[in-house]
Amino acid sequence: MRQKNRATKQLENQLQRRIKGQTLDYSLLQLLETLLLACFPVGVRHQVGMKFSFWRFSHTVLTTFCLLGLTAASAPESNIQGMELKIGIVQRFGEQPTAKLQLEPIKGDRLKLKFKAGNKQQTLVTKNPVKLETVMQALPQSAVQEVVVLGTYRTFETAEDAANKWRSQGIEVEIAQPERWQVWAKRDVYSTPLLRRLLLQNIQASTKEKVYLNTKIWKQVPRVSWVVDGKRYSPDDLEISTDKNLIRVNKSEKPENARLYAGRLTLQPNAYRTYTLVNQVPLETYLRGVVPYEIGTDAPTAALEAQAILARTYALRNLRRFAADNYQLCADTHCQVYYGLNGAAAKTDQAIASTRGKVVTYKNELVDALYSSTTGGVTASFSDVWNGDDRPYLRPVLDAPTNFWNLSKQSLADENNFQKFINTQQGFNESKWDMFRWHKETSLKDITKDLQKFLQVKNSPYAKFKTIQAMAVVKRSESGRILELAVKTDNSTFVLHKDEVRSAFAAPRSTLFYIEPLNKGKPELWGYAFIGGGLGHGVGLSQTGAQNLAKLGWSSPKILQFYYPGTQIQILSKETKL
Repeated sequence: MRQKNRATKQLENQLQRRIKGQTLDYSLLQLLETLLLACFPVGVRHQVGMKFSFWRFSHTVLTTFCLLGLTAASAPESNIQGMELKIGIVQRFGEQPTAKLQLEPIKGDRLKLKFKAGNKQQTLVTKNPVKLETVMQALPQSAVQEVVVLGTYRTFETAEDAANKWRSQGIEVEIAQPERWQVWAKRDVYSTPLLRRLLLQNIQASTKEKVYLNTKIWKQVPRVSWVVDGKRYSPDDLEISTDKNLIRVNKSEKPENARLYAGRLTLQPNAYRTYTLVNQVPLETYLRGVVPYEIGTDAPTAALEAQAILARTYALRNLRRFAADNYQLCADTHCQVYYGLNGAAAKTDQAIASTRGKVVTYKNELVDALYSSTTGGVTASFSDVWNGDDRPYLRPVLDAPTNFWNLSKQSLADENNFQKFINTQQGFNESKWDMFRWHKETSLKDITKDLQKFLQVKNSPYAKFKTIQAMAVVKRSESGRILELAVKTDNSTFVLHKDEVRSAFAAPRSTLFYIEPLNKGKPELWGYAFIGGGLGHGVGLSQTGAQNLAKLGWSSPKILQFYYPGTQIQILSKETKL
C-alpha cells in the first residue's frame, strides 16, 4: 500500500507539473489509484523502487504507456485471389424498437444458424424462414457510453482527412457513422473516464477545435431473438449460411421486397448499441449486385464495363470505411449501392466477366475511383469538394465530347463566367438529362430550418441564430464548385465550406450553383433561388456522361482515361497497391 501511494503521489505531481497551468478536477486524480491497481500485475505493483513515467503532453496530445496499453498493429496482407468483402447490408438493426428481418432459404435449400450457447457452439438447421425480431431489454443497471467526438462531417472523405490530421498530432482516432460521419478518439485507447477527460481538456486548452464529450446513458438496449422449432434464441452474434450460398433478406412484410444475397450473413453488434447484418461475399459476386443498381442494365456495353472496373476499384480502395464496426463497406450511396442479386442481368454480368480483375491505377496504386450521377457539365477536383490532398487524376474536365469551353481561359472561378456556363444548355454529354440543369426556389423559413438543423448536428456555436439576413457565394474553384458561402444572421456571420453547403440546405443537388435573392413582390426578403447543375459531388466519372460517350462509340478504356487523365487499367495483382 505504501508503494502504491508513493506511485500515485508521483503521478499526481507529474500531472500537475506538466499540464502547464490547466485546472484538473481532483476527483479525476482519485481514479488513478484504481487505474494503477488494474494496470499492473500484483507482483509488479509490489516491486520495491518501482518507477512510473506515464504521461507525456505535447501541445495537443495526451499519450500514456500502461493506461493506454498501446501496441503496434499492421493489417494482414490482402488475399487478392478469392477475396471476400464484408458489406453492411442492414447497418443499425434495432434502432427502431420493433424492427424485424426475415431470412429465407431459396427453394430446396435450408438455413444454418450458428451461434454460441454458453461456452459451446450450437448450429440449428431449418427449411423454414427465420424472423429476427428486436425487443427493448431493460438493463439491471444503467450503462454509460461516452466518446470524445473530434468532428462531424457530411462525407467519409472529409472525415478521413480530419482523422489524418489528428493522427499527425499523435492522437489515436477512429471514424464512425452513428448518423453523420464522425471522428472519435479511439475507444479502446481512451478507455476510461480519466483518459477521455484529460484528452478533452488538453485539446480544448490547445486548439480552437469544437470537440466535445458525447455521453449516453442506456437504461435499455435492443435484443435480437428468433424462434426455431418452437424455441426462442437470443445470442449477440449469429452466423447464417445455406448449402447453396443464397439467402433472401426481407426488411418488410411484403414477400416481393425480399432481396437475394450470395455468400454468408453475420448479425453482429456495432458501435451504437444496435446490430449490423453483414454480407460476406466474393468481390466479383458483389459487383453483380452493384453495377445494375449504379448505372442500370440498359446502359451501352462500354459504359457498363467502365462502371464494373470503377466499382471494383472503389471497393478495394475503400475497405477501411467501417473498421469501427468490424465490416468494410455499406450498401447505400455513402459507399456504392449494393442490393444483392435481384437486379443481376445477362448484360451487366457480361460486363463484369469481361473486365474480371481489372482496376484503374495511377503509378501502380488504385485510384480514388469516385464517380457520380452527373457532373453538370464539368468534373471537379478532389479538393473542390473535400478537404485533403488533390489527386493528380481528379481534375476539372469539360464533360462534353468536344472541347467547346476552354476552362483555362474562361475560368469558372469567375462568377460571371460561371453563371454564363450554368445557363449554357447544349453540347454537353448530359444535356438531355433532367437533372443536368435545375432551378429551385426556397423560402427563408425553410432555409433557416435546414441550416439550424445542420449547425446543431455539428454542435456549432452559430446554431442559435433566429433569422438569416443575407447569403452570398464568396469563393469558387476552377471547376465552379462553391468553396465558401457566407451567411449573415441576426447574431453572427460565418462561412460554409465545400460539401457543407449541400448538407446545410435541402435545395441544391450539388455545389455547382449560384443563388439569387427573391422578394416575391414584397419589400422584405422572401427566400432564395438555387440555380445550378448536376447531381452529386461531380468528381470523376459521370454515369450519365459515360453513357453518352459510349453511344458515340467510345470504348471503356477511352471513357475511363477521359474522366481520370493519366491513369492506366491493369489486372489486379499482389503488386497493386491497395
